Amino acid sequence: MAEVATRPARHAARTAGAAAFSRELEFDALPEDVVRMALRCLVDLIGVAAAGARTPTAAIINAYASTQMCGRDREARILFDGRRASIAGAALAGAATIDAIDGHDGHVLTKGHAGAALLPALLAYVDGGIGEGKQIDGREFVTCLVLGYELATRAGIALHATTSDYHCSGAWNALGCAALGGRLMDFDERRMRDALGIAEYLGPRGQILRVCAQPTMLKDGSAWGAHAGVTAALLAREGFTGAPALTVEADEVKSLWSDLGQRWRIREQYFKAYPVCRWAQPAIEAALSLKLAHRFDAEDIVAISIESFREAIDLGSRCPMPATTDEAQYSLPFAVAAALVFGQVGTAEIGTEGLADPQVGRLLATFSLSEEYDFSRRFPAERWARIRIALADGRSLISEPAQARGGVEHPLSDEEIGVKYRELAEPVLGPRRSARIAALVESLSVDAAALPALIDEILSSAV
Repeated sequence: MAEVATRPARHAARTAGAAAFSRELEFDALPEDVVRMALRCLVDLIGVAAAGARTPTAAIINAYASTQMCGRDREARILFDGRRASIAGAALAGAATIDAIDGHDGHVLTKGHAGAALLPALLAYVDGGIGEGKQIDGREFVTCLVLGYELATRAGIALHATTSDYHCSGAWNALGCAALGGRLMDFDERRMRDALGIAEYLGPRGQILRVCAQPTMLKDGSAWGAHAGVTAALLAREGFTGAPALTVEADEVKSLWSDLGQRWRIREQYFKAYPVCRWAQPAIEAALSLKLAHRFDAEDIVAISIESFREAIDLGSRCPMPATTDEAQYSLPFAVAAALVFGQVGTAEIGTEGLADPQVGRLLATFSLSEEYDFSRRFPAERWARIRIALADGRSLISEPAQARGGVEHPLSDEEIGVKYRELAEPVLGPRRSARIAALVESLSVDAAALPALIDEILSSAV
């Protein structure tokens, strides 16, 4: 009986830590590099969203949200679309738009993505009038983003550490979206606890490896994570109760929450150099390093062998010849073949240009894939690949083991992030609008007019 009596008190204390952090975090408490990281995440997500706005996924889900998820009194504009939906509907559509191009940031231990859900949820809250009466300026917007990353990332690590099923990102980024709503609506400890509990319970526990093997528009479940998180906050506001969030309150995850405000998990986010699954990117780096060192052409290749961790080897295993952009983004052989043919992997290479290229199709028939058990042992904290290429002249080339660029060990520079943003955004938004958005992001913390202007730019139609 003593154990039963003391458990609620311990749980409440830990929840109070997360709840207090959500309510009390201030911009002035953020280290300078954390603010810089939040702005890097923001501009990167916007670039990916712009590219995603032209995909069939965005067209379908934006139409669905704007017609089937309409709110009577409070509505928000859909990211790079301009039509309106309920606040939860706008968050859903925005997250699907970002997820449609697999180029957004992530975290190795969550094996997934927080920002893809957090940004659309935050935009939907603000544009939908949640938090009216609060001072929601650029500094508060950045603070909310940091808060979302800190809570969602910890929830993701906790869920992976305590459950046996390999779940999609929506299962845990929903909690970050709920916390943002709770902050903007000034939730007390009890309501925040309910919001987090509802979000955890409703968040999709999609079996992500199924989608990795046979890719579809379902992607990483971030769309429904955003929807579940926003819904959780709005329900909690009305007094709807939720079971305690085990990813926040369970005994075995206590250490993950003890360093809030001391260890900034947003610092650990990686940025993708290419708009394909992160698991394929070590092999891309290995292939490009061989191409650069030995100066061969794709026409010279007669066989390609990739050794990597098990999850990477399984990418696209049930659709060896991709027919859509969604399938191409999750295909290890296609990503490497495109890199060897074009010397790069961008939206064109995973789109109609790459899918229709006969040389890419020829190379796909030359692949053999095998698991390297040491690489599997190091996953998910490390992702490695090695590639072997046989050439028509009899040479056999072997790469060094390679990791993807963009993580803590091999970060992308600000210049590289900027180039990536322009390559994604300019074909859709044009150079002027793309540059205007980037400038507004940079000035968020110093220009009071920046946030309203930024929101109008990215919630207006992309065409």
